[in-house]
Amino acid sequence: MKRFTITAILLLIGGCAQQPRSDDVNVLTKACVGSTALPAQWQGQFRAVDNPELLQSALGEPQQGKLCQGQVYESTQPTAVILYRAYNSTNPNSRFGSWWAWAKPSGTVIEYRANYEICYQWSPLDKLVRCELKPGVQVVVGNGQSAQCSEYLRYDVSAVQQVFIADAGDAVHNCSDFNAVMQWQPIQR
Repeated sequence: MKRFTITAILLLIGGCAQQPRSDDVNVLTKACVGSTALPAQWQGQFRAVDNPELLQSALGEPQQGKLCQGQVYESTQPTAVILYRAYNSTNPNSRFGSWWAWAKPSGTVIEYRANYEICYQWSPLDKLVRCELKPGVQVVVGNGQSAQCSEYLRYDVSAVQQVFIADAGDAVHNCSDFNAVMQWQPIQR
């Protein structure tokens, strides 16, 4: 009994001395949210496939971005599957990066960054490309992992789906580009 009491006290003291802040615990232990199931409009256009290497390349550790969870799918139909990518015009390789969305961005830039865990250092989001996915391409569909952008800004895991394409330059075609336009709206209080 005496050894149990001493062990319990030591554990309690050690635990208190190293206990992280409660907000750090929430970020590091938060489970993935959302679903890796295809949206209803695309269910007939893909089939689930097993590609552990592609899946692993899309998954990220907490605070590092990428996906929290994912499922690999292969596009099967010639019908156009439309994808969107907001990107950085100053980076020549950014147009056909790996991270895409099912829907055209709308709402505020702040909301878009939070939904897709896009740190300001990674992209100013000043361009948009809309493309069609080619048949036979494998993609990973999943939900965003948390991202630590700076000491003052981090994004939590997100239920919003993202589409990961390993080599988008060869995977998409019939693309159209758009410029971001400044538009200011009053803040609703």
